[in-house]
Amino acid sequence: MTYAYIALALVLAYLLGSIPTALWVGRRFFDIDVREHGSGNAGATNTFRVLGKKPGSFVLLVDALKGFVAAYFLPMWLVNAGAIPAEHEVYYRLACGVLAVIGHIYPVFAQFRGGKGVATILGMMLGVAPATVGVCLLVFLAVLLTTRYVSLSSMTAGVAFALLQLTPWFAPPQPFLIGVGFVLAALLIYTHRANIGRLRAGTESRVPLPWAK
Repeated sequence: MTYAYIALALVLAYLLGSIPTALWVGRRFFDIDVREHGSGNAGATNTFRVLGKKPGSFVLLVDALKGFVAAYFLPMWLVNAGAIPAEHEVYYRLACGVLAVIGHIYPVFAQFRGGKGVATILGMMLGVAPATVGVCLLVFLAVLLTTRYVSLSSMTAGVAFALLQLTPWFAPPQPFLIGVGFVLAALLIYTHRANIGRLRAGTESRVPLPWAK
């Protein structure tokens, strides 16, 4: 029964991540497949770009919640059900969170064409290392306000998360989490490889700011 609970939690984490929020919002309320417009991704950034602020904000919130619920509540359920010991909860937080991110990038409900995983990674890491994520959000905002590139802001925040864990102030209690941070940073860079090409070519889209011309 223990293994059945664990298997169920892992499958639920992937299915939760696979909920294609941007795709469903676009089709239900705008009769638009967001993957056919803008950057071609089914994520919050492209939703902001194609559908506007309110749909984009909703997608951002739900996609982050997918990662947080998978990484925080599913492992808690396993502990409460007696399927895993409490000292192993952090491992399952990571496993469930990573599966939610994979589900977001390769969603079974959307022909395995999803987003880049930024919001879901954010939600996942909020469930694992909230203090470090708080600093990374400040890094994200600083880069965004300076450059207006969401892609560059996301990658910079991801690298900052990995590097912050090397400092004594944000060192995780489990050293292996440092490696996880670098893997997630590498995943963000990989999923943004097309954006990197556009940044180098000077064709990447900028986020419009009220004071920016």
